[in-house]
Amino acid sequence: MVVFPNCKINLGLNIIRKRPDGYHDLETVFYPLPLTDALEVIQPAAAPAGINFSMSGLPVQGTAENNLCIKAYHLLKNEFPQIPPVQMHLHKAIPMGAGLGGGSADGAFTLKLLNDKFNLGINAERLVQYALQLGSDCPFFIYNKPCFATGRGEVMNTLPLDLSAYKIIIVNPGIHINTGWAFSRVIPALPPHSIKDIVQQPVEKWQQQLINDFEAPVLSAHPSLKELKEKLQNLGALYVSMSGSGSTFFGIFEKNAPLQSAHFPGTYFVRVFE
Repeated sequence: MVVFPNCKINLGLNIIRKRPDGYHDLETVFYPLPLTDALEVIQPAAAPAGINFSMSGLPVQGTAENNLCIKAYHLLKNEFPQIPPVQMHLHKAIPMGAGLGGGSADGAFTLKLLNDKFNLGINAERLVQYALQLGSDCPFFIYNKPCFATGRGEVMNTLPLDLSAYKIIIVNPGIHINTGWAFSRVIPALPPHSIKDIVQQPVEKWQQQLINDFEAPVLSAHPSLKELKEKLQNLGALYVSMSGSGSTFFGIFEKNAPLQSAHFPGTYFVRVFE
């Protein structure tokens, strides 16, 4: 069985308060985009106990034990011992540590794949709780529809938000932003307007109201990212923002906007969705 975990962007991201458990309450809108990894799971005729895991594509930092696909397998195996040994292969096309949720998508899609392949009968609400044990962004990918998210990101309400009438470009310059550092630079506060209300306005009105709280400290620390944002604005984007804790920026353009002049350094990861 093969599935294709996709990425997301954040439309606004407000850090509201720090919780007693050390996490933060936030609000954001998760919006899925069709940039995907590929994840295959097979049940070989003869295999050692557990999981035989392999990877290809873009490099992934960290040890195999910390890979969310492997963690997802063991998480379900602990509660559903009937899950047999599997062979799993992940091909990475979504850059890691980019604010696009690639690793979170891989973990969540592993849960869904194992649930379907082995008929575990886990409903969406329970899958969300399993996904939250993997990471705060993971629950979104269980639903994988535009969602207004609160809490740690696991309290979600789907939104009738459709950006298919626009052209979206994502640009990642390969700068790693430490999420813990980014949180330490934000002073939590209740925003004057809810992101849920802002995104129901025309996209042309978003730029002055729809804010990612991580953006200001990240731009201050990395002037090249400020130049990247300005370039997207100068190309005529209706809205430009950073996704997650960065360093990916995205621009939303009119459908007929010419982007032939959108030349970026060869080391940058660039994708256009039309």
